Amino acid sequence: MCGITGWVAYQRDLSSHRDDLEAMTRTMSCRGPDAAGTWYARHAALGHRRLAVIDLPGGAQPMTVGTPEGDVSMVYSGEAYNFTELRDELRRQGHRFDTDSDTEVVLRGYVQWGEELVEHLNGMYAFAIWDARSERLVMVRDRMGIKPFYYYETDDGVVFGSEPKAILANPLVSPVVGRDGLRELFSFVKTPGMAIWEGMREVRPGEIIVLDRAGLRRRTYWRLRSEPHTDSREETVAHVRELLDDIVKRQLVADVPRCTLLSGGLDSSALTALSALHLAPQGETVRSFAVDFPDQDKHFQAIDVAPTQDTPYVHAVAEHLGNRHEDIVLDGAALSAPAVRRAAVGARDIPAGIGDRDNSLYLLFAAVRKHSTVALSGESADEVFGGYPWFHDDRRHAETFPWMARQHSGAQSLQGGRQVSDDLAAVLDLEAYVADSYRTAVAETPPLPGESGLDARMRVVSHLHLTRMVQILLDRKDRMSMAVGLEVRVPFCDHRLVQYVFNAPWSLKTFDGREKSLLRAATRELLPASVADRKKSGYPGTFDPSYVTAIQDQAADLLTAGHPAVGLIDERALSAATTVAADAVTQGQRMLLERALDLGTWFETYRPEIRV
Repeated sequence: MCGITGWVAYQRDLSSHRDDLEAMTRTMSCRGPDAAGTWYARHAALGHRRLAVIDLPGGAQPMTVGTPEGDVSMVYSGEAYNFTELRDELRRQGHRFDTDSDTEVVLRGYVQWGEELVEHLNGMYAFAIWDARSERLVMVRDRMGIKPFYYYETDDGVVFGSEPKAILANPLVSPVVGRDGLRELFSFVKTPGMAIWEGMREVRPGEIIVLDRAGLRRRTYWRLRSEPHTDSREETVAHVRELLDDIVKRQLVADVPRCTLLSGGLDSSALTALSALHLAPQGETVRSFAVDFPDQDKHFQAIDVAPTQDTPYVHAVAEHLGNRHEDIVLDGAALSAPAVRRAAVGARDIPAGIGDRDNSLYLLFAAVRKHSTVALSGESADEVFGGYPWFHDDRRHAETFPWMARQHSGAQSLQGGRQVSDDLAAVLDLEAYVADSYRTAVAETPPLPGESGLDARMRVVSHLHLTRMVQILLDRKDRMSMAVGLEVRVPFCDHRLVQYVFNAPWSLKTFDGREKSLLRAATRELLPASVADRKKSGYPGTFDPSYVTAIQDQAADLLTAGHPAVGLIDERALSAATTVAADAVTQGQRMLLERALDLGTWFETYRPEIRV
C-alpha cells in the first residue's frame, strides 16, 4: 500500500518542475513512510511514497520496464492478491522478473496485455502508467473503489493523486469548493466520480481513464451484473464459504506483521476465525484489536445501528479462538484533543462531521500500527449480505436512500437532522440534490428480466449500498488507516463474492428470518453462538459525558470567535447545542457539534474558497 501522484503536461517540460512534484509527493508521506521516489520525462512526472508490505528490499517505485519500442513507467498503490499466479503466467510468456513484488507483476502485465491487464487482476489498487511508446497515461482503479484515486484536468494534461491533498499541492490547482461540493458534504451522498473540490474528479470504481494528446477517454471495465441465481441454499452457503476461504488465504499474504480488527460482530469475528484457521498450520496465532471507551457499560446508549456494546462479544471471540487480543481504550480527553481532530480531518481532506467516530478510528489505527502493518477488516459485509436494519423494515421502500429514510416509528436517520444555515439551505436545496442523486443511482441498477416485487426492490436497495454507501465507508477506512501507515484489507469487497451474493434472491439472503443469513450459515461453526446470533451493531461511538462537554466548549469558542465555518451552519441550533446539559444532547445536536468543529478545523487547515 502506498501513495501515488503525478503530472502529465503536453505543453510543458516537467523536468523543470521538480520542486512541484516533490511537494505533491511529500503530501503522501503518511501513506508511504518507508521510502520515496520520483521519476521525470519531458511531459510526465511521477511521484511515490512506499509502505513496504511485500518484497521489502525490492519493489521500489516509480518502476520502469524497458521495451524495444520505449519505456513503460508506473506508480502503484494497493495489492494484487493473485500476483503469484500472474507472475507464473507472465514467465511462461517470456518475462523475466527483477523483484518479488506484485508491483512488477502488474507493470509487466500491462506490457503483455495492455489495458486488458485489468481482466486478470484480483485485488485493491489504484495505479497510473506512463507509456512512452505512445505518450499516454493510463489510470486504473479497482472494481469496488477500495483504493482512492483523484485527478484534475488542466489545459494540457492532468494532475493526479491518491488523495486530493496531493493535487492541491500543485500550483495549477486552487482549493475551491462550489455548490455541488457543499451538497456532497452536507447530504451524506457519495456520487461516484465526484470530489468536493472544484475541477477535481475521482476515477470511478472499475474504471480506466486514458489520457493522450487527443484528450481523456473513460471506459468502465467492471460493474455489477444481474444474472439468474440457480444454486440451491446448500450450494449457495457452500460457495460463499469456499470464496471466503480463498479470499482470506490470499489476503493474509504479507512480509510484515498482520492482525484483524475485531468488533465482536459477525463480520469481523468470521474473518478472525477464518484467519486463525489458515494461520494455525503455519504455527501462527491471530492477533486482534478492538476499540473501547472507559465506563462504556455505564454510559452506553443503544441506537438503531448500534444496539449493543462490543466488548463482551469481542472477548468471547478472543477466548473461543485463543487469539492474541488487545483492547485499545480511548478516553474523552484523547478523542476531543484538537490535534487529533486536525489529523482526522487532514486524513480525509473533508469535514465529514462524524467527529469521535473518525477521531477514534484514527487513534485505533495509530495504536494498531505499533504492532502490525496489515489488518483485515469486516468492512462492507453489511452492504454485501444485507446487514443494516433498514434492509429489513419500511425504510427499504422509501423513495430515497434507505440510510437517509426515517422509520414510520420516528427513529432518527443517519443524517441526524438539519445542519446548514437558512441562507445556505436555500442555495443548496439539499432535498432536490438527494432526490436527483437517488433517481440516478436507481436508474443504474441492472434489472433482472422477470424479477418483480420484493426481490426486484431489494436488488435496487443492494445496488444502492454497493455503489453509494460502501464508497463512503471504504474511503473513510482507507484514509484513516493510511494516515498512520496501516494497510487495511477488506475481504468482503472481493469482486467475486460481491457479484455472487448480489444475485442471490432476497429470500435466500434472509432464509433464517434474519440479516446476513448466508454469512452466518457459512461461518457459524467457527464462532461462539452468542456472536453468530448477535444483531448488527455498527462501529461504536463514545458516550463519555466529558467528551460531549469538551466539544460543547470548543464549539462555543467557535461561536465567540465568529469563525467563518459558523457561517455555513445553523448558528442558532449550534448555540443551543452548546448550552444544553451534556447528558441531554440529542443525536442531531451531537452531529451538529461535530460538524462545526470539523468545519472549523478544515477552514484552518485548507483555507478553502467557498463559491455559492
